[in-house]
Amino acid sequence: QVQLVESGGGLVQAGGSLRLSCTASGRTFGTLALAWFRQAPGKEREEREFVASISRSGGITYYADSVKGRFTISRDNAKNTVYLQMNSLKPEDTAVYYCAADSRVVVGGPSYPYNYWGQGTQVTVSS
Repeated sequence: QVQLVESGGGLVQAGGSLRLSCTASGRTFGTLALAWFRQAPGKEREEREFVASISRSGGITYYADSVKGRFTISRDNAKNTVYLQMNSLKPEDTAVYYCAADSRVVVGGPSYPYNYWGQGTQVTVSS
């Protein structure tokens, strides 16, 4: 079993930045493929949107087109933590951001069914 705890969300003005963190426990961190997803207001769980993913070693990353060039995913295996640096934030980035993990693959793509999820952290971008 893997436990994921997100932090770093908050309220920010458009154009601002936030850094989200997700700390994992319960399994060797380096064996986990990790990702960030988001769920916009009014959307159902099944409509969660892929944001970014990163491989076990951190050498492979994928991004949604909507965040490419603005967001950066990274991980620190010594700290059991994955990060999402979000710059140039827009009101449409407002959502609950979820960390996801899976030990069955080296890296997951946008539609990969991750088997561990955190509780989420709220990000609100005001215009």
